[in-house]
Formats: sequence, C-alpha cells, structure tokens
Amino acid sequence: MSGHPHGLGGHPDGPPDGGFDLRAFLASLPNRPGVYRMIGEDDVLLYVGKARDLKKRVSSYFNRGEQSPRIAHMIARIVRVEITETRSEAEALLLENNLIKSAAPRYNILFRDDKSYPYLRITDHAFPRLVYYRGPTDKRGRYFGPFPNAWAVREAIQALQKVFRLRTCEDSVFANRSRPCLLHQIGRCSAPCVGLVDAQAYAADVDAAVRFLQGGQREVLAELEARMHAAAAELRFEEAAVLRDRISALARMQTRQSMETGQDIDADVIAAVVRGGRVCVNLAMVRGGRHLGDKPYFPVHAADAGDAGTVAEIVEAFVAQHYDGLPVPAVLVVDGVAPDEALLEWLQQRAGHAVQWIRQPQGLRHEWLELARRNAELAIARLLSEEGSQKARTRALAQVLGIDDGSDLDRLRAECFDISHTMGEATQASCVVYQRHEMQRGEYRRFNIEGITGGDDPAAMRQVLARRYASAPVPDVVLIDGGAAQVAVARQVFADIGADIGALVGVAKGEGRKVGLETLVFADGRAPITPGRESAALMLVAQIRDEAHRFAITGMRARRARARQGSRLDEIEGIGPKRRQRLLARFGGLRGIMAASVEDLASVEGISRTLAEEIYRRLH
Repeated sequence: MSGHPHGLGGHPDGPPDGGFDLRAFLASLPNRPGVYRMIGEDDVLLYVGKARDLKKRVSSYFNRGEQSPRIAHMIARIVRVEITETRSEAEALLLENNLIKSAAPRYNILFRDDKSYPYLRITDHAFPRLVYYRGPTDKRGRYFGPFPNAWAVREAIQALQKVFRLRTCEDSVFANRSRPCLLHQIGRCSAPCVGLVDAQAYAADVDAAVRFLQGGQREVLAELEARMHAAAAELRFEEAAVLRDRISALARMQTRQSMETGQDIDADVIAAVVRGGRVCVNLAMVRGGRHLGDKPYFPVHAADAGDAGTVAEIVEAFVAQHYDGLPVPAVLVVDGVAPDEALLEWLQQRAGHAVQWIRQPQGLRHEWLELARRNAELAIARLLSEEGSQKARTRALAQVLGIDDGSDLDRLRAECFDISHTMGEATQASCVVYQRHEMQRGEYRRFNIEGITGGDDPAAMRQVLARRYASAPVPDVVLIDGGAAQVAVARQVFADIGADIGALVGVAKGEGRKVGLETLVFADGRAPITPGRESAALMLVAQIRDEAHRFAITGMRARRARARQGSRLDEIEGIGPKRRQRLLARFGGLRGIMAASVEDLASVEGISRTLAEEIYRRLH
C-alpha cells in the first residue's frame, strides 16, 4: 500500500486565488484500487471510502450531477483528499473498515461497534456444563451461536436443561456438593455432582444436546422415543415417564421454532427498512436450522436515506462493519441488494469458506426474509414513537430551565451525578450523560472517592465535580441528586474553576420522597420549581437521575464486594497477593474457598497443610 495527500486548497472548486487546478488533481489520481479520505478544516476526517478505481470514484464526487444532501454537505467542507493505493479492492475494504472504526468520520454511515454477542458454551470438563458466555472464543469447550441477545441464550439454556438435564452450576459448587440441588429436584439436572448419573450416560446426554444445537433435532427426538419404548417394554415405567416428559419438552421447543428446517443450516437474514428519515437494518440469525431471534440496528449519518442506491450503501456498510471480527455464516439472505464483488470476496476470505449471497430467496428463505422485514418495521415504528416522546421531553426540559433558544436540541447535553455507599463504605460517584435524546452509555464514568469521612456526601460531590470538570467541558445542564446543600457545594466548585453556575440544577426529593413531587433547585439564585407529576421535563429529569443512581449502585456494590472478598483473606497471616489470587482462581471466589475442605485448600500451590488449617479455621 502507498499513500499520497492531494490538497484542494480549501474547496473542491479551487482556492480563491485560483491556484488549484481541479482537472490536474483528478488527472493525477491512479486507476488503481485503494482508499480515499476526505479531510476538512483542522485536519478533521470527514469521510473514508474504498474504490476499485480511485480516479473514477473520486472524480464522481466533483461532477456537476445532483448529490444526496449528506454528500453535498460533505463536499462543501473538503479542503484536501488523501489516497492510499492497495493491491485489491478487498484489501481496500479492510483498510476502509479499520479507518472507520478508529476515526468514526462525520459523513460515513456508522453502526455501533457492538461485537460482544453472547454464545452458549458447553465446557470441556469430565461432566460438561452449560454456560452463558460473552467474549472471545477459544478451544476450551464448544461454542454455539452467536445469539442476537442474552434472552435468547438463557431461553436456550432453560430448554436444554429440561430436555438433556445438563449441569449449569459453578465448578466450585459442583466440586463441593454433598446432596442434589433444587434443579435436580425439579427435573432440570441429572446431579452428576453426587453420582446420580454415571459418566457414560451423562456424556450421551451431552452428545445429544450438541447434535440438537447443530440441527439434528429430528434425530435426537427419534432416539429419545426409541429409548422410551424400550424402557416401557422392559417395565421400567419410571424411566419411561422421565423420557416421555423430555420428549414433550423437546416437541414444545420445536413448535416454538417456526424456522425449523431439520437441516444443519447457518444463515443470517438482513432486511433494511426506511421510514420517517430513519433506517433500521434488522439481522435475524439462524443456526443449526433454528431461528435464534433477531436484532435491529439503527445507523448513524444515514438521515438522507430513501432511494435504492442509498439503501444498498447502508446494507453494504452494515455487512462490512458487522462481520469485521465476527464469524461469517455460509448463507446471507439480503433484502434485494446485489452483492458487491469486493465485499463478497472479503467475506469469503474472512470465513475461509464459500458464502452464498441470496437477494431473491425462495421458499423457506423467503419466509425468513419476510419475518425479518416485519420485525424491522416494528422496530423502526417503536423507535420513531420513542424518539418523538423523548424529543418532546428534551424540549420541555429546555423550556423549564430557560435554555430553549430555538437552536438544535440534538446538541443539548446533560450530565447527572450521584453518590453511593453503604454506611460510608466503598464510596463511589457516578456520572451519566444524556444527549441526542438518549442516554449515552459509552460516556458514563465512575469515580472512586477517597480521603473523606465516610458518609460525607457533600465532600464526595465536591471531589467528583472538581475531578470531572478539571479537564472536561461543562455541559448545558449539570443535574445534582440532592437539594440546596448539595447545590451549594456544587456552586462553590463551579465558582472555583470559573464555570457557569447557571448550568447547575439540584433535584430535591419531595414530601414523603414521592416520585413526581421533586423540586428543581438552581445555583444562580432563581426560585425553585416544582414541575408536577404531569411534567414531561420532570419525567426526563427522573429518568436521568434514576439512571445515575442505578449506575452508582452497581459500581459501589462491585467495589464493596471486591474489598470484602479480599479483606477476609488479607486478615490471615501468611496470605499475600499471590496466594490470595491462587485461592480465588482455584475456587472461584470467597464462597468457594469457604466451601473447600482442608485437603482442597492444601492442594493449592503455595498453601501448606498448616496454612490450609488456619484458613479453614478463620473462615468458619
């Protein structure tokens, strides 16, 4: 690859002094594949694109033909173009993806980088375990998925428990049980922990579960029926009844799977719908012939979508960004969009196998696509409804706070702080962000509060505000969960750092701490306001405040748990950081260590028999 910058002198039509020759610039571009980057003022990256022929593609932007509003807006801001030649268009696609991911250019169609899909995992233990798993896959165990959401994985685990009765418990629990747990009593585990099923029978259940997940539902059902009839013929009626119940559970599961094919088919179904200036790309996942559910995506910077060309561009952007780092199934059913040759080549390189791109499916695949399209319609209708109400709430809040100056409310930014602790222990502050009419979870922050008296919330608020706004710009609204005392502390901090105290708003709880009776307290001398239960502004304030409280509570609990988990071990003489880590890694946490016997503790590297006895004595 090679890169070259080309200056446009401030505008594609040339600089005011006429020093730029557009024709010469375009003529200098190579007829080679590569990536081009549109650069604006202050070296801001506006757009990244790939091309089979750089000269033809870049020249097309500066033709006098009509451009979409998004592209026309971008062209007016270009000051220079940089190119990088590549050996192939597929290589250009890879480079384009990397640049989009790292820089998030203003005019590219962007999908949120949500690659952490959940999997169902069957571990590689002697008695394998069913696990909900999220993260990178490896060779330790078998992975099935990805699933579109956590709910789909948990539903699958529950169904598999009913049919195959595989264990789901932690290893530390499994190793230390002396009697069957509740799951065995309700028929969802065969209790290998206490020897109620032998290794061979359990392995057969694991094998059947794997074949079921891989698409062999009919084969597994036939085997269970044969075993049931055999048990009945040999007068083992209790065993036959258990098998009958498992068959019924499997049959009910098959009934719910409307996409059941009886074949080991992996496919992704992609449907795009445009409505009300918004785009929804809906992804439905079929694995092992089973429909696992779907997930809607709403791209950023696609506001001028509508014509077929733009929709095709959106779908191609989704495919390129989605499968960058995710497994590619053998079949892609794509709603009416023809495959880009470079994109298909890149997909097959990533997959390591042939990939079918089907845009006009027939039969069952057509049913898949219709269902994905209907779900996309529902998702975008729900989004538009929610956006309408959220925009109304944003405007109502701006009006109540006196900051509705007619400007674009998409830019209004509110940050909310909350302090959380337990009797002064593990104090933590949270900061959540609201902008563009929704919570911006990627911008949330937590602050560990140190050096204050436990339970001194004003001191904690003073510390977090000073730390937050020492470097970050002050937003339009800063919400403080508290009344006049908390606002007075915040006002002093803002005065010290020279920030606008008019941005500070306290949320004081009403009489009886009832929701809807809150009062908004201002730091700049304005009279407090009690908007009332029906106020859209107060509904938004309550939403943001509750999210700050939730975020603070979860962080505080995690911090407190870590502190307590380590503290009891740290109190034991002879337990340092390395031995503590080995114990926690072996037994999965303090609860597992407490359940371990002296012999189990002594089997950990670095733990002598004498130290194991001391650990056991101190924890019991």
